[in-house]
Amino acid sequence: MTMDVKNTPVREVEHYVDPTPFNPAVTEEMTAEQERYYQASQWKIMWWKFKRHKIAVWSGVVLILFYMCVPFAEVIAPYGANNRDSMHLYAPPQPIHLFHDGSFVGPFVYGMTSEIDMETLQWVFKDDPNNVQPLRFFCSGAKYEFWGLWEASFHLVCPAEGGTMFLLGTDRLGRDQFSGLVYGARLSLTVGLIGVAISIVLGLFFGGIAGYFGGWIDSLIQRAIEILRSLPELPLWMALSAALPVTWGPVWIYFGLTIILGLLDWPGLARAVRSKLLSLREEEYAKAAVLMGARPKRVITRHLLPGFTSHIIASATLSIPSMILGETALSYLNLGLRRPAVSWGVLLNEAQNISVVTVYPWLMAPVLPIIIVVLAFNFLGDGLRDAADPYK
Repeated sequence: MTMDVKNTPVREVEHYVDPTPFNPAVTEEMTAEQERYYQASQWKIMWWKFKRHKIAVWSGVVLILFYMCVPFAEVIAPYGANNRDSMHLYAPPQPIHLFHDGSFVGPFVYGMTSEIDMETLQWVFKDDPNNVQPLRFFCSGAKYEFWGLWEASFHLVCPAEGGTMFLLGTDRLGRDQFSGLVYGARLSLTVGLIGVAISIVLGLFFGGIAGYFGGWIDSLIQRAIEILRSLPELPLWMALSAALPVTWGPVWIYFGLTIILGLLDWPGLARAVRSKLLSLREEEYAKAAVLMGARPKRVITRHLLPGFTSHIIASATLSIPSMILGETALSYLNLGLRRPAVSWGVLLNEAQNISVVTVYPWLMAPVLPIIIVVLAFNFLGDGLRDAADPYK
């Protein structure tokens, strides 16, 4: 028993020493689970860590469901994106019911009766409980051109023969809002992917050059990045979008927007690549590659960039929401996509008048998928970033 500085007894911990001599030939036996972990690749370990982030996993599932609408928008939407119904202008949403008069009917909607309110001079729609319209599944409905290649009429769900199915109501020209959301996902969701692809290429190129060579090349690229980042983002988007010719078709406007968004988003990724390369180029394996005669392009692409590919993926995932919001904002302000092209921003353009929104609140429906997709990308990016971090 020993005493500390305050003369209180301190219990001594027994020190155990293994009397057997050290044998370097003996290897430590590991369990099957330990061998599986120590022999796993970087990507497999990253996947195991990502699966522990439950919110990120469910966010990825939500995004997969949204992106499944992109190639099959014509099949999922019951109507065409620009199909008009002059008898149902500003028609309210038709909810789906399962029971009628206490008996099970299956998925159906009630028909609507319309009349003009002579005081407000507006169409007033009411449900007709005597007009039950069962929904048809895997049916033939409105005709369309699938991917613009061949004509088809197959839909997952269709309204009853001679009936209507406006799940989210219609706009001022009688166009179905739900069909517009499905078609709009094709442009709003892909604009972020293409824009990020452009941003990644430029960010890796300029960031790799600046981080590997340094010196006056690094200074020149950093000054250019500082100038771009000092400009206000949204006004610059608006100015460049307004410069696009009004005679361009929807496809050219779409590609013009993606190029603008990609060209203005690469500086942040370039700086991340530069800072990482500045540290990795001093590693032994990078110096060994240089001493063996490897060219700078090979050193950067084969030895340095793979060291933080996972970080690039996480950064790109977090950049997609800003591009989706950028396209939505430009189209909402009538500076981006326009009809007949359909995106979520184009649909929100119908809701610019606050008086219209108060009377027809279903015109704000595109706000909901925008919020869901942006939050899902942010949660997914957080999960990928934590999974790519070797210290977590």
